[in-house]
Amino acid sequence: MRALAGLLLAAAIATASTFSPASRADELDGAAAAIRSVIESQMAAFRIDDGPAAFAFASPGIQAQFQTPEIFMSMVKTGYAPVYRPQSVEFRELMHAAGGPVQVVHIVGPDGSAVLALYSMEQQPDGSWRIDGCTLTAAPDVGA
Repeated sequence: MRALAGLLLAAAIATASTFSPASRADELDGAAAAIRSVIESQMAAFRIDDGPAAFAFASPGIQAQFQTPEIFMSMVKTGYAPVYRPQSVEFRELMHAAGGPVQVVHIVGPDGSAVLALYSMEQQPDGSWRIDGCTLTAAPDVGA
């Protein structure tokens, strides 16, 4: 079990190391509140099982991939339980990756396990933000 935990920690560190803190902090500072609002709004829609509202916060590419709010919600319920039913949510740094901003969110899931949710964000032509993907990785154990 410790070997698995170590492997997951290594994967989390490797994933996090592919991102660099925003070097253009001014650009992302202006977007940070809007990005956070989008993620919080989608989580609020998940809480009340409002599939159409949750689906509306996904990027056009994600919407095309899942096609309907029902298919999207089924995927979230089965593969993203911490995001679907979090016990706690803590927004961390907004990072810049090659594809755009990535919001790091520390989540304690329904089973009590902590994860980092790495939200890839996509700015739309109208200037709004949508979620273009979410990668879950084990949160580093800060007590060790």
